[in-house]
Amino acid sequence: MAAKWAPNSWRAKNIKQVPVYTDPAALEAAENTLRSYPPLVFAGEARTLKSALAEAAAGRAFLLQGGDCAESFAEFHPDNIRDTFRVLLQMSVVLTFAAHCPVIKVGRLAGQFAKPRSEPTEKQGDVELPSYRGDSVNAIEFTEEARNPDPQRMVQAYNQSAATLNLLRAFAQGGYADLHQVHRWTLGFVDQSPAGDRYKDLAERLDDSLAFMAACGLTSETTPQIRETEFYTSHESLLPAYEEAMTRVDSTSGDWYDTSAHMLWIGDRTRDPEDAHIEFLRGVGNPIGCKCGPTMAPDSLLKVIDTLNPENEAGRLTMITRMGNDGVEEHLPKLIRAVECEGRTVVWSCDPMHGNTIKADNGYKTRPFDRVRDEVERCFGVHKAEGTYLGGIHLELTGKDVTECVGGAQEITEAGLADRYHTHCDPRLNSNQSLELAFLIAEMLKDDRIAGNGSAKTAAIA
Repeated sequence: MAAKWAPNSWRAKNIKQVPVYTDPAALEAAENTLRSYPPLVFAGEARTLKSALAEAAAGRAFLLQGGDCAESFAEFHPDNIRDTFRVLLQMSVVLTFAAHCPVIKVGRLAGQFAKPRSEPTEKQGDVELPSYRGDSVNAIEFTEEARNPDPQRMVQAYNQSAATLNLLRAFAQGGYADLHQVHRWTLGFVDQSPAGDRYKDLAERLDDSLAFMAACGLTSETTPQIRETEFYTSHESLLPAYEEAMTRVDSTSGDWYDTSAHMLWIGDRTRDPEDAHIEFLRGVGNPIGCKCGPTMAPDSLLKVIDTLNPENEAGRLTMITRMGNDGVEEHLPKLIRAVECEGRTVVWSCDPMHGNTIKADNGYKTRPFDRVRDEVERCFGVHKAEGTYLGGIHLELTGKDVTECVGGAQEITEAGLADRYHTHCDPRLNSNQSLELAFLIAEMLKDDRIAGNGSAKTAAIA
């Protein structure tokens, strides 16, 4: 796909945010094991996702990307997978009703086991150990043995990803996603909330629409789109050794694809075009995301785009902006203008989570829901002013009834964070907050649709 590229060409580049393994032989053995395993996803599925994202780039679809901050081995349970999947289904129904366009569902699931860290080490008292980098690298317990990077954990991450994908495919294609089930998707603690009440009202309207369609002969039995849904997986491509081992040649096209996930993204700390992470991803055919923080300069953004998508292929590249709620108007317009001026085609997505992390007075890391909501509103406002289309949202969320982000209709306080603070890394929206945010996004998408903002973008591209 790219000149002078090979799955291992990243090894000659500078690299950041990767663990230092003390046993090279064990690392090689783990990589060889992964090379012998079947692919987790298939090239054709990645191409289908890329085509769907091309519609989002043209203003005709919306990307909903969400899931765990970091999956864990300890919390691996079918109920957790089901509940996160269910939240994304609920959100997608809300968004589809408002936008009157397809919603592309991409989970941060079945592979999101590695996390970048601000510091390479963590200190507690007089003891300093390597930072916890996610369960595919080391363990969260603060002991020397637990924090020592273990390459065999990548194999365990593969096995858990395979089991997760198996369940997700069953949910998506086996009837659980049938639109007639919208009432059953309601989680218990959402039932007694304002967002839950709005969702119930929407579900009743959907029931009326489905009854009308059934009278016209369109039922779950005759129309697969009613009983099934497309669901894709994604994770941050932080461990090139794992990704290389999962990269295969597609027999139908002859192109390389990373079969660990349908979509991969590069974090704000690893997006240097001269470094290893972009070197690896520039050669695989999967759709790619790139986080863009407030330090991203327009020239740097264009270099990333040209490196990852030199042919300007629609759907190939999603720019995921994470400015912080008070930095959107300062930083986002210049990036949009640079992309528009050069005629580059990207999906613009908003990550309102990572730029709004604070430490509460009681020591818990949290994200105020008001700031999350504010960044989303400001992103929509900037895109509207620039005549472009905000085509996606990227969220860290869970289907569990956690108390990790303060605020929202539940009015979670800093004192209440300790009630159910379960995350291994960053705070996540719970189901109630996720649904509340979905209704907010739905209103803005509806306003855009009425104003013709998406269709204007489509006309410009056409």
